[in-house]
Amino acid sequence: MAATKSGRLPGRHRRPAERQATYGEVIAIREFRALWLGQGLSLLGDQLSRVALSVLVFERTDSPLATASVYALTYLPPIIGGPLLAGLADRHARRRIMIACDLLRALLVATMAVPGVSFAALCVLVFCVVLLSAPFSAARAALLPELLEGDRYVAGSALQNMTNQGAQMLGFAVGGVLIMGMGPYRALALDAATFLASALIIVSGVRRRPAPIPADENRPSMWTMTRSGAKLVFGDPRLRTLVLFAWLCGFYVLPEGIASPYADQLTGNPRELSLVTGLLMGAMPTGTVVGAFLYSRYVSPSNRLRSMGWMAMLTCAPLILCAAQPPLPVVLLLWFVSGLGGAYQLAANAAFVQCVPAEQRGQAFGLVQSGLLASQGVGILVGGAAADRLGPETVVALAGATGLALAAALAVLWRSSRREIIERVRAEATS
Repeated sequence: MAATKSGRLPGRHRRPAERQATYGEVIAIREFRALWLGQGLSLLGDQLSRVALSVLVFERTDSPLATASVYALTYLPPIIGGPLLAGLADRHARRRIMIACDLLRALLVATMAVPGVSFAALCVLVFCVVLLSAPFSAARAALLPELLEGDRYVAGSALQNMTNQGAQMLGFAVGGVLIMGMGPYRALALDAATFLASALIIVSGVRRRPAPIPADENRPSMWTMTRSGAKLVFGDPRLRTLVLFAWLCGFYVLPEGIASPYADQLTGNPRELSLVTGLLMGAMPTGTVVGAFLYSRYVSPSNRLRSMGWMAMLTCAPLILCAAQPPLPVVLLLWFVSGLGGAYQLAANAAFVQCVPAEQRGQAFGLVQSGLLASQGVGILVGGAAADRLGPETVVALAGATGLALAAALAVLWRSSRREIIERVRAEATS
């Protein structure tokens, strides 16, 4: 069959180009700006607090396990209350839930900033602060698809992800230097102020909406909603695979939890410990910022879904090379490349939204977020215990190898169930 002058065979047509949303059109939405700025502020304060706790505990105990245990407290509470509390985002107005959580967290962190508070009480307060992040995150995640449609949701998620990772990068990298000057208690006071600022931004920038389940309806109990959400998420093979992709981060976030003992191995100089710890903690978030920008800006919506498995494997593979005990610049590069691969979470999140009914998004996102934090907390805790015996370099390499094997298995599962979601995303992007 002869080709036409254009080089295409007759009767064949190109698919319509997939339209990609721009960051500018997303930022132009006032309510999104409020969520974006408020979350970025509170995260910046959180990272300062994490560096302060990590350095303080390691200096007192000289123990990777103790350091990782305290760091894990910023991830583990959702195992206990996250799935139940996340259902609040479907029972009550999501704006109200976010404001209440911000105000309560500001009060708790302000109490942590009082110098006389004992170390045990500090741990309890950290636990409660992170517990409140479950309903806040569920409400925010469920509200975002109402503000952003189609590929705007991916662009908005990418922008939030880049901002969140940027806040972590600044909090970790600059936190070590700032804490040397201001001390840990002032860092905690600054964290409390960011929660207050976030609440004020949401009050002024996000309009009131009714609760997803009206008050005059017969609302199911929190336990019933939790069971229903779990059945929805884990009963669908597509959602189950996407959730496991999200929870894979428990392996590639593990290095951050043992960054202080890793920094001690690299430098051996107590004066440089906080600085190198901050650099290590900031390497992965920096990579994720760059990866999220490139992935959302230059990869089409359908190709993001196709490449998700490969990107997940890229996240874990570089960590294996830490077994060779390379110097600090090489370690920073490996962790940066690992962060690049983490951009696959944008595609997983967009696919998840496609499969979850709007009235159950709060519970579904809450379950995923709770498991996400729990996987990170458990990974960090196990990694800290193993680092006491094997050394931090070996533990990071083992985490990378295990994560790579699981990512490869998930990529195979995803390949067999992605077609319907890809077609739906392509239809939205070309309409």
